[in-house]
Amino acid sequence: MAPKYDGLSHCKLALVFAVLMDLLGAVSLLLGVFAPMEIQGRDFGDLLVYTGALLVLMSLAGWVMWYSGNIEGLTSKKDLGGIVDGAMDRLARSLSRKIRLPRTHSSPT
Repeated sequence: MAPKYDGLSHCKLALVFAVLMDLLGAVSLLLGVFAPMEIQGRDFGDLLVYTGALLVLMSLAGWVMWYSGNIEGLTSKKDLGGIVDGAMDRLARSLSRKIRLPRTHSSPT
């Protein structure tokens, strides 16, 4: 019997990374937009906005790692009870067969 996984049991480190980067990115972005960030006459708001956007972008990698690490294996036909041979399965097989087979073009001469 396959082991049962509950909730967030896989890839906890990637989840923590993604959430942390999201939080830091959102705080940095909002501070850069709404807080007056002038130090000695120089405005650092743009730096915080760009840094926040980059942190949120980096969190996307964490979300992708977390999601792909939580994907379970595909079920076999025996487990599904034969419902795999549906219309979508036949359509996918026929399209893949058409793509795979070489096309021959006749010359007009």
